[in-house]
Amino acid sequence: MSELVEGYGALLGEIKQRIRTAQYEALKAVNKELIALYWDIGKLIATRQQGQTWGKSVVEQLSRDLKSEFSGVSGFSSRNLWNMRSFYLAYARHEKLQPMVAEIGWTHNMVIIEKCKDDFEREFYLRMTRKYGWTKHVLIHQIENQAYERTLLNQTNFTETLPAALQSQAKLAIRDEYIFDFLELDEVHSERELERAILSKVDAFLRQMGGMFAFLGSQYRVEVGDQEFFIDLLLYHRRLRCLVAIDLKIGRFQPEYVGKMQFYLAVLNDQVRLDDEGSSIGIILCKSKDKTIVEYALKDSDKPIGVATYQIVSQLPQELKGQLPSPEEIAQLLEGVE
Repeated sequence: MSELVEGYGALLGEIKQRIRTAQYEALKAVNKELIALYWDIGKLIATRQQGQTWGKSVVEQLSRDLKSEFSGVSGFSSRNLWNMRSFYLAYARHEKLQPMVAEIGWTHNMVIIEKCKDDFEREFYLRMTRKYGWTKHVLIHQIENQAYERTLLNQTNFTETLPAALQSQAKLAIRDEYIFDFLELDEVHSERELERAILSKVDAFLRQMGGMFAFLGSQYRVEVGDQEFFIDLLLYHRRLRCLVAIDLKIGRFQPEYVGKMQFYLAVLNDQVRLDDEGSSIGIILCKSKDKTIVEYALKDSDKPIGVATYQIVSQLPQELKGQLPSPEEIAQLLEGVE
């Protein structure tokens, strides 16, 4: 009987997991069919409108008739029918993006259509939402804080220091600037206060970092010779399968920070990294930086390092859009996101 009881716990756990997996797969299948339905309705409306004079009144009548015929089915309001039309028109000529829209929810798709006007920007948020499972509110927050621009403008030396297969994934894992508006900090604060605030909101911090990081420790101790050294934060990137060291700085970036980070990464690679893990990556997180100085500081570094800034209060510098890479560079980078 005791053996049966012990075995029952494992059996129950396995069945629960199997049910959850089945539920998730069923939800994905339902969502895919729903998106396909809305696509077809949007296409029919858009096609019928070509060369016709009917518009708002016809769609309103269509909405009433559909709700009457399918009384137990939601989603046929006149507003949502117009959304279906907009949805179809937004992606009708973009075969590359069409398979992606079925992999995220309808409300997510509407947010992206309404808030993103550029095809590359839409592709970025489609891929990121699918990859990280962003909720609607997280997606809105990411768009409003210009995650697209802040990611594409990042400063790293990954092209020179990482294998080609990892470069795109690594570049998209590091932003040019992070918004830590969830931290309860005064504008003037110490590095220790910054670290403590991050540790008190570590879940929000990891989400802001991109969603694929796991927290390994703060003031992570390494020993070299007869001396101890402490890395401010140590993370692990699940997709890249590598350690990520973060050095927190509350002031302006200084070139000597790169040398210190190279030292940390060399030690992590020798003492902490597992045999099947990739080269450790470093992120120097500063309050501000001069991009030219960062470029020179990273130029001869042989370890993969990114330099980013952070804000405590969200600000939206619209001029970021004018600084983006060329369309060809954006397309090449996004191709590396699965």
